Amino acid sequence: MAIRALALLILLFGLYFVIFGSWLILLGGSWYYTPCGILLCISGVYLFRLSPVGAWSYLLAWALTIPWTIYEVGFHFWGWLPRLFGPTLIAIAVATCLPYLLRNQKDNIHA
Repeated sequence: MAIRALALLILLFGLYFVIFGSWLILLGGSWYYTPCGILLCISGVYLFRLSPVGAWSYLLAWALTIPWTIYEVGFHFWGWLPRLFGPTLIAIAVATCLPYLLRNQKDNIHA
């Protein structure tokens, strides 16, 4: 149940990123949000299905956020904080779910 709630949260963030990221592109802004939002939507869907692909997708999105952050603000801590704090908290929750997802996948393969 908790993983599915996390999945819905990630999916909502993904949809938000896709919608407003696309608008930002039209305004001449950063291209980061739309592809990241697509990856988050993929993550949310697969996590909801209790697939480890969802966790790996989220962790990939999180990892790709780091070079984008460096590109956007350099190595200024206060610029990193709003870009990475929330995603890192969610990454910790996703990583915590990963052993269950992997075990669930193995059980489904052998069933």
